[in-house]
Amino acid sequence: MPRLKYKTLTEQMFYILLCLTEERRGMEILKLVPEITEGRVSVGSATLYNLLESFLEEGLIRETRAEGRWRSYILTKAGEDRLGEEYQRISAQAQDYRIYVKGEKRE
Repeated sequence: MPRLKYKTLTEQMFYILLCLTEERRGMEILKLVPEITEGRVSVGSATLYNLLESFLEEGLIRETRAEGRWRSYILTKAGEDRLGEEYQRISAQAQDYRIYVKGEKRE
């Protein structure tokens, strides 16, 4: 069985997609990720542009504008779905932690 690409997302992937819930340029994403995460996560420009290219190929984002070197992107429906699935996966992990470490009851 072939491995599904992006079955789970790295933190960098997650935050790039999160940034693209609104139309943004790459440089805006580079600044916004550390802002959203209070410096906990950053993305290098090479990583960002490689991931943007991969996300385009996978249909998770689409290019909205091209002005010279500047490109703008936004999530597609598939990207929104993938971001939501990842949120659910992370939330389930957090719930497991609360249950097994903190002794809380399952919601």
